[in-house]
Amino acid sequence: MTTVASHITAPTPTEKVDTNPLRMRDPALRLNDHYEVYQRPDAAETQREAGRCMNCGAAFCMPEGGYRANDGHAAGCPISNDIPAWNRLVETGRWRDAYDALDRTNNFPEFTARVCPAPCQDACIVGINERPVGIKSVERAIIDRAFDEGWVRPRKPPGNHRTGKTVAIIGSGPAGLAAADQLNARGHAVTVYERSDTPGGLLAIGIPEMKLDKAVVARRIELMQQAGVRFEVGVDVGQTVDPLALHADHDALVLATGCLAGRDLSSAYLPGRDLAGVTLAMPYLEAAAAHRRRGTALPEPLDAAGKHVVVIGGGDTGADCIATAYRQGARSVVNPTRRDRPPEERDAKHPWPGLPGRYALDYAHAEGLARAGADPRLFGVQTLALHPSPKQPGRVGALQIGPSKPSPDTTPQTLPADLVVLAIGFTTHDTPATFAPWSLTPADLATPEPRAGLFVAGDLRRGPSLVVHAIAEGRRAAERVQPHLAAVD
Repeated sequence: MTTVASHITAPTPTEKVDTNPLRMRDPALRLNDHYEVYQRPDAAETQREAGRCMNCGAAFCMPEGGYRANDGHAAGCPISNDIPAWNRLVETGRWRDAYDALDRTNNFPEFTARVCPAPCQDACIVGINERPVGIKSVERAIIDRAFDEGWVRPRKPPGNHRTGKTVAIIGSGPAGLAAADQLNARGHAVTVYERSDTPGGLLAIGIPEMKLDKAVVARRIELMQQAGVRFEVGVDVGQTVDPLALHADHDALVLATGCLAGRDLSSAYLPGRDLAGVTLAMPYLEAAAAHRRRGTALPEPLDAAGKHVVVIGGGDTGADCIATAYRQGARSVVNPTRRDRPPEERDAKHPWPGLPGRYALDYAHAEGLARAGADPRLFGVQTLALHPSPKQPGRVGALQIGPSKPSPDTTPQTLPADLVVLAIGFTTHDTPATFAPWSLTPADLATPEPRAGLFVAGDLRRGPSLVVHAIAEGRRAAERVQPHLAAVD
């Protein structure tokens, strides 16, 4: 009989890492710290990279390029950044003008330049024949320089004029922050309510420091406070604050609580799911972030130190769990995925300008290559069951896997598993008490304005998505709120 191992496609150390002008720090070194993975772009190299954009005849990196994907959404940048404009300005050394062009469409370039997967680069026309323009690296260079030079200022209303209208925003993730930033700049009094002990949503408590330095988030929050935005932290609307009272006390209420209820698996679907040591991704990442932020002890069940860790789920959240486990001192990390190993280049199933669908190493996978000599992903594998530890019957101790496409001559394989993290996506919000007074259904929340004076933005409205979509959602929510406030006596 043949074992599953012979059917697993695992990359070797010689296979290429995804190219990107933003250089990563040496994985062997960065595994020992929590500093940001990507190095600061070099100015001269950035100008050369921006120059690669100048021969483009049609900017598909922006929705105005005209391409519509199968789902009807425009390819490229969801917030309509004028990418060719600031690339041209960078190429010619006009950095301040480049920042002004970027600032017109993006409230938080320092976030998108670090954590956005850059759909604009996937749609770059240069990418048809060669590596696409490193748009994300140019954006990072612009905003880093802008902060260094003092160009980034609090976004106050003209003349600091105030309208007397009040807005409450529940949730301080990128959607809530963008809505707050826009509405405050219009002169309205904005208060943002956050249930955590620090503002920023997943930017602060979910995304690991090695992807987004928390000082970067704190710096932007401070600028917004200087501009007049109020932040109330440790406020769990629906628990410690009455949502109806909040609605009554303000001229408009924006719901931007995100989509943090993790997709789970039942014991019927995954035998052993109820064993101790099996957790969803967000509790794991939030505990790690809280440990770093507060200096408190990490709960043992959520500490990967010395453990065989299994991360189920192949997206960005799964990669963050992998990188976190390595830094906590995991004994081993594996990431089984049902998908086959992607091809080296685009294939017919992934036509330009959509997602390339090719094999690439994310930062966490490159770290696995450095630590263990192999990509932690196990392609073409399905998880069959979790088994208890012989020494601790109530805890997980092993993972049983089989090929996604089994054949008669294969047998399941068992791998050690002391900590299993389910990073298989998100379903909806995790704050039902917030919405209970209005009896809002998912369908209600998906509409722009389910109730008069009540607005919805971000992942809560559109479902789990990217930080750049959240910023776009927040900006659009502000545009919907504005005429409502104008009509309020």
